[in-house]
Amino acid sequence: MGLDIQQLDIQQKEQIEIQFWQDSPLENPESEAVENLVNKFCEARILLEKLSYHRAFFEQASSILELGAGQGWASCLVKQKFEGTSLTATDISPYAIASLPKWEHVFKTQLDHAISCRSYDIPLSDETVDLIFCFEAAHHFVKHRRSLAEIYRVLKKGGVCLYLHEPVCRSFIYPLAYARVNKIRPEVPEDVLIYPKIKQLATEAGFETKIRFDPTVTNRGLNQTFYYAVLSAVPGLRYVLPCSADFIFIK
Repeated sequence: MGLDIQQLDIQQKEQIEIQFWQDSPLENPESEAVENLVNKFCEARILLEKLSYHRAFFEQASSILELGAGQGWASCLVKQKFEGTSLTATDISPYAIASLPKWEHVFKTQLDHAISCRSYDIPLSDETVDLIFCFEAAHHFVKHRRSLAEIYRVLKKGGVCLYLHEPVCRSFIYPLAYARVNKIRPEVPEDVLIYPKIKQLATEAGFETKIRFDPTVTNRGLNQTFYYAVLSAVPGLRYVLPCSADFIFIK
């Protein structure tokens, strides 16, 4: 049975997230599991789609920060494709960041900085980053109001934050969507972003916000492929049923 984040306080949830990267048989810092390599490269297919669609944001940025980077593989992929940028990977767990050298070796690149920090407490000065991105990570933040305010603080004027490939839904269907994602991955507390709420919080933080629904079938199982194919064929359903989406926050 999955963990119920609604029954955990923030410290308990954060500790579970931190310890996962130390205790996971496949993803702890000492693990050399080929399964982890394969899983991440499957996810990389989706990230490449996102980088293609949002390419202009990455090309225009001289400094990029990834929030919730995990082991940092996505940062390494971005650094390889956009070599001229200064790239910083951050994650709440130092055990996740400890695995970064493995991915730097795989991608034949080196990040400029790696920091263990929370999404709402980034140890950088005001207005120092052109682009912040999260890939499949923002739904773990929980403190969304504080995180968005912190992102706004760190971004330069005109800077952009991208929440990429996030599970989203409307409030009326949230209980079902929440139960589903926690059944799929019970190891850590999972969540689904109620997208009107996130947009409201971003507006309060000072952002101009756009939401791009993207029911991609890349790297989906059989049932998921059918479900997201239906969402692709009937665009109106994306606003009603759980979907995957990108958030574009512009300062």
